[in-house]
Amino acid sequence: MKPQVNPDHYNGLAYDSKERFISYWHQINEILLLKPMIVLEIGIGNGFVSRYLSEHKLNVTTLDTNHALHPDVGGSILSVPFRDECFDVVSCCEVLEHLPYSEFLDALQEIHRVSRKYVILSLPDITTIYKIHLELPRIQSIKKLIIHPFHRPKDHVFDGQHYWEIGKTGYSHEKIENDIECAGLKIIKTYRVFEFTYHRFYLLIKG
Repeated sequence: MKPQVNPDHYNGLAYDSKERFISYWHQINEILLLKPMIVLEIGIGNGFVSRYLSEHKLNVTTLDTNHALHPDVGGSILSVPFRDECFDVVSCCEVLEHLPYSEFLDALQEIHRVSRKYVILSLPDITTIYKIHLELPRIQSIKKLIIHPFHRPKDHVFDGQHYWEIGKTGYSHEKIENDIECAGLKIIKTYRVFEFTYHRFYLLIKG
């Protein structure tokens, strides 16, 4: 598969916004909470997450189709070049939308195959949402996301990178979650990042 962007795409604050760093924090936090020893990160990006995890003594292997990003292993998510149940955790964040949806289930099944137990995904979600954030004296901060009850899905137009996004026509939450379960993965939890609601995380366990 031909890379969609050149390596410079990941350099600088135009890509690494404050919101994206918060998303990195969630990815790292979800991984560390599982206390793994061996982690596979699919989609190396700028390498921030893998470097941070390595500095915390985790054995991290990165996989990417774009050799110019210098992953540990070059290869496709549709044919992951590792044996079955090789990693304690497989992390695949903001990657699967770069594949046609017809390949979504195949990719999930490969992730399922190489994971011993846990999978962490994040996917773009454009469903209209309202934020509530209250800071009151002597009361814990209150943050809540409320989905617009009359969200109207729009058709997705391929932009050179994303083939689909949650909340667009034909890509409902129910469809995505059903296909996740069809791949043999159970959803432990899912949430959108409050500061960057475009990113939805899934913590999954092999069924």
